[in-house]
Amino acid sequence: MTAKSPAPARSYWTGVRMRSVRLGVDPDDPSPRTVTLPEAWDDDAASALVELAGPGTRPVRLSVEAGRWIDMLDGEAATADDRATLRAAGRTLSCLLLLRQVAPTRALWERRTDRRPGFVLNLAAFVQDGVFAAEQFVATLRLLCDVLRRIEAAEGAMRNGELPLLAPLPPTAAPGGDAPSARAGEMLLTNLDACLASLGLDYDSDEGRDAACALASLATSVARQGAGPVPLPPSACPIPGLGMIAAGIRDAADQDEDRPRLALVETGFSAPGPIDALLGVEACGLAPIFSALTPDGALRPSTLHRLAHHGYTPETALAASLAGASPLTLPGPLAHGAMHRALAGFVDRMPARPEPGVAEATPSTLARGIRRPLPARHGGFTQRASVGGHRLYLRTGEYDDGSLGEVSITPARESPMARGLLDCIGQAVSIGLQYGAPLDAFVERFAHTSFGPAGTVEGDPVAAYATSLLDYAFRALSDAYLGRRLPDAAPQETAVEDPDPMLPLGLPADAPRNPKLRLVS
Repeated sequence: MTAKSPAPARSYWTGVRMRSVRLGVDPDDPSPRTVTLPEAWDDDAASALVELAGPGTRPVRLSVEAGRWIDMLDGEAATADDRATLRAAGRTLSCLLLLRQVAPTRALWERRTDRRPGFVLNLAAFVQDGVFAAEQFVATLRLLCDVLRRIEAAEGAMRNGELPLLAPLPPTAAPGGDAPSARAGEMLLTNLDACLASLGLDYDSDEGRDAACALASLATSVARQGAGPVPLPPSACPIPGLGMIAAGIRDAADQDEDRPRLALVETGFSAPGPIDALLGVEACGLAPIFSALTPDGALRPSTLHRLAHHGYTPETALAASLAGASPLTLPGPLAHGAMHRALAGFVDRMPARPEPGVAEATPSTLARGIRRPLPARHGGFTQRASVGGHRLYLRTGEYDDGSLGEVSITPARESPMARGLLDCIGQAVSIGLQYGAPLDAFVERFAHTSFGPAGTVEGDPVAAYATSLLDYAFRALSDAYLGRRLPDAAPQETAVEDPDPMLPLGLPADAPRNPKLRLVS
């Protein structure tokens, strides 16, 4: 999405000043959409709001889109008291959304009754002046559990589009080996690394992992209260006051064992998507923040917190960096894997395990599984060339650090099928690059592929002969972004076809003949 000039209109929702911005697919989009959202939210949140609103040209307002699922709560009430309770819960949920602490999952946002509803909690938004607001966090968790259970009671019987893909809970999930409780929904945690940075804890440290386990254990304990046994606490809790609150929840859960079971609310970590962008998340779920800079080159809020924790200001950190010191060490995939192992067992559902053996990340790279979108305005080049007389255009998109993030291969005068296939290949390679796939893997697969059209390359000195359009394109990318110019493959020799077999017309008269053979013209 590309932001155009903001509209001058100003409005308010629940006391928060809003702004309007026009967004289009590209700068030349003839029909951009007007998006109204809080003034403090960035354009990435506006793009996420447009994605959640679905296709169309109508204006998108946060108050209207959120009202679709907030007002839905009134319809789940059976009595006047329930309606009053849910109306108050709706007002609280709208405030939590404006504070970017809580947002519904996409299934609930889009009112998809065939999927379990849920909420995403931004852990970093519960840190105030370096202190984690544990009591507010617990109150929010209880509110979300109550809302999800009410939705399950009203719509659970109508839900028919979900397959039981998840493994069932162990028999100990209910006293005496009873069957586990019905599942009401899910609560997903996100932005863990930014939360640890705000608390002055390093992601790749024992204290950081202990704090993450304590937060996950607390969330699961609240979700399990009245629905099943709470998990055992971690061995240490470096967040002040959190251990005492968690102990009180466990004691209360022990007293509720004889009461009727509530529907189970599962806990886990979020996956990349528009909900995280709506909440202003720096790193999805439990993943670390691999870059100290935002896409526009500014220091991230988490970076400022970490520098302050180590006694640096941005100026002194720059001076130390110029002097050869390392004021800030970024976590890498190994730290990601260690955090994943530490949190296993404290939530109901864990994301996919990070790939082992991946090289340490730098600010210009990203761990696989987390998308690194291109900025709205980016660099790159367009190369016009021809292979065997067939003209094509090779276009690239680059990140701010000059690395490749997008590829487009467009033939000029080929059949619609050939154009469509090359366009799909370019999109697939672009998605892979944005998720961290190395360019040299694509070059190894596609360079020197042999199929027509092929022939002499004109318009680009990187190659003299190409065995296919893909051969030329990926050898050009290798030269431009890997600094490695690949040699030409041997020209394909046109096979000399054998002449059609002919019957022997000039045979001697005494030569034996087969009477069954006939000459067919």
